Amino acid sequence: MRLAIIPARGGSKRIPRKNIKEFCGKPMIAWTIQAAFESNCFDQIIVSTDDCEIAIVARDYGAVVPFIRPSELSDDQTGTLPVIRHAIEWVNACSGDQVDQACCLYATAPFVRAEDIRRGLTVLNDTGCSYVFSVTSYGFPIQRALRLTPEGRVIMFSPDHFSSRSQDLEDAYHDAGQFYWGKAESWLQSRMIFGEASAPVLLPRYRVQDIDTPEDWERAEWMFKAMRGNSDE
Repeated sequence: MRLAIIPARGGSKRIPRKNIKEFCGKPMIAWTIQAAFESNCFDQIIVSTDDCEIAIVARDYGAVVPFIRPSELSDDQTGTLPVIRHAIEWVNACSGDQVDQACCLYATAPFVRAEDIRRGLTVLNDTGCSYVFSVTSYGFPIQRALRLTPEGRVIMFSPDHFSSRSQDLEDAYHDAGQFYWGKAESWLQSRMIFGEASAPVLLPRYRVQDIDTPEDWERAEWMFKAMRGNSDE
């Protein structure tokens, strides 16, 4: 069985009700659910939430909410791994099917695309990796990053690269925060996602946007509208 799991906790503080706040005409979570369906990768698409209103919205857009997430997995300190492990264990125990592969899709990733989800599954199957997840490149060489001191001064993280040309420095990448494919046993054993047993799906920087503040939200809506205006999607 191939499972999509969308974690959607109800207690967002910086942007209240972020998971179901309207984003470009739909609740934020609806864009993720839509991409999951359009990918045609999954036998079931479930939302793991502790919030009844989120559950109602998720069901309205076709996702399954087979349980309300336990409170001990719903606080600010709970990471992704235990939430996904709980969902897989629940499905294995209660559905009559066993999960072989699972993909964590974030509810606040409206830029996720069905074709990228499919690419991730292909890489997972072709490489035999534990995980496959979306990454993008940093827009500036991290080797020339600066640290601000409490005294208001500036220090380079890597002073030996002060005179290095940007084109001579190695490219660096970061998690794009959209999707994480994994073998069921990798999730159940809580194997580390960012490791040598993982493979990337590289996304262009313009399709990656963290949405943690109202300013992030406004910028993301402008980007989303601009991309949809230049797309047949």
